[in-house]
Amino acid sequence: MSDAFTVLWTHDTCRALRKGGRVGERPPVAFGGIHSSLPSWSGARVGDEVYALHVNRCVVFVVSRMRVIDMERRDCCGNAPETRQDPAFPGHGDWSMLGAGGCGAAAVHVDATPVRFDTRSPAIFWRGLPGVTAAA
Repeated sequence: MSDAFTVLWTHDTCRALRKGGRVGERPPVAFGGIHSSLPSWSGARVGDEVYALHVNRCVVFVVSRMRVIDMERRDCCGNAPETRQDPAFPGHGDWSMLGAGGCGAAAVHVDATPVRFDTRSPAIFWRGLPGVTAAA
């Protein structure tokens, strides 16, 4: 049986997705790693679902639902970098904002829904949490 996980995409990541024209497109890959600069996909396995979330003004949005296909570097990733200046995953340059340049980044190939920023999560309410002043 598959499991479900969440990953938080920061404002910078979501801004880069918009700027890169990725809204409405399906990401073929995301990136994770053991460094704190990247989300940890360590518990995810093939077949699991990962929900990419974004919080904006105390509202949680589901940006994409991704089903893990594999967690290996494939031909589509391009050649591994030979120097520190080389891109880590040149074959996925269009999606590099999802963490390709992170320290120790690893590719996670996914079957995903299109990226969108208008799907609110109805089950999560932030009102009443300490430090939260805006209404949900």
